Amino acid sequence: MLRSVTSTTVATIVLVALSVIPLSVGTSMAAAQPIYPAPDPDSFYAATAELGRAAPGAVLAVRTMPDLPMFPGTTSTMIKFRSTNSAGTPIAATTTVLTPSNHVPGGPLLSYQHIINGLGTQCAVSRVLYTDNPDLMIREAPALNAVLLRGWSVVLPDHLGPTSAYGAARLGGVLTLDSLRAARNVARLGLADSPITMLGYSGGGMATAWAAALAPRYAPELPLVGVAAGGVPMNLVTMLEGIGYSPHPVFGLAFAAAIGLEREYPARLPISEYLNPAGMAVRDRIANSCTNDILIAGAGRSVTDVATSTSLAYEDRARAVLRENSLEFYDGIPTTPIFQWRAFYDALIPMDAIDNTIRRYCAAGARVQYELYPSPDHLSAAVLGMPAALSWLDARVRGEPAPSNC
Repeated sequence: MLRSVTSTTVATIVLVALSVIPLSVGTSMAAAQPIYPAPDPDSFYAATAELGRAAPGAVLAVRTMPDLPMFPGTTSTMIKFRSTNSAGTPIAATTTVLTPSNHVPGGPLLSYQHIINGLGTQCAVSRVLYTDNPDLMIREAPALNAVLLRGWSVVLPDHLGPTSAYGAARLGGVLTLDSLRAARNVARLGLADSPITMLGYSGGGMATAWAAALAPRYAPELPLVGVAAGGVPMNLVTMLEGIGYSPHPVFGLAFAAAIGLEREYPARLPISEYLNPAGMAVRDRIANSCTNDILIAGAGRSVTDVATSTSLAYEDRARAVLRENSLEFYDGIPTTPIFQWRAFYDALIPMDAIDNTIRRYCAAGARVQYELYPSPDHLSAAVLGMPAALSWLDARVRGEPAPSNC
């Protein structure tokens, strides 16, 4: 996995892809259907008969997983649970819970949302944990081990969902909340009375921040005590309007995000209908791929290489999808204290959108600690802000009043 690639980079470029692929209804082209990932060969991931009758967060299956050497002294439990996609359809989702040996019932719980770059089911966190090269976890392992040593349990949701809907930020928030519901519903984990914190950066920060904003309406019963999110893109429309159309080294990931959004919004973002033969070939090649293979397939390409037209198409239904996945436009206010951080200058994300969202939260009475770091780039800000974020979350678990610099 390339350390310099983040899902924020991808989100930025994919919006260009959406802007130049025409989405007009009156096309003479034969309709091409979205391409979905091949079902996971492990039947544990499959939907079950009781899915439609279950409530969001209901546990559908549980199994104990092998120990993970990168998290010594912990046990690993995988949960399949019921959630809901962006069309309101019940889906079966998965999450992994790490339980430290010094855990006590009711001990703190951290939900950590990783950056997941991929379209295949094997790209999910629960899968990557058990690969020979679990790059996804290497950067995060020290921070997660720090909280595990304190006796905290850690939840790692597969927040792209069963169709690997890469790019669908709001869905990530829903899946994160239902993952927490499910973890609390497994009695043997001892989490029913646990104070809950959430943490994530960049793409993981999008799922985290959306979960915080959705929680008061979607999951008000969850005992959230603090949420830390960094480097969060909060206005996808602004990204669309501010990006050019030159070839990009990570265009493959951008193209993958377009495919992921089409999976979640097939009627409103019919991307596949407007791909040229080269675009369809790349689409089919990466439909089940993770980061490196996607990067290779798209290296040196641009939107003009894969689309049938380069005309700008700001159609209402396409822009509406972007707004629905932009926190700046969501009217919900987190009721849980928030730690938000970003680089003082970040070329990858619209900083005004973060500032505007935080001002709205503050005006509504939210407790927000908003920190800027003198970072030279997007990823450095993640490293600089993580220790403060963990310290801030620890103080919330201890019951200290949340500071605010609104």
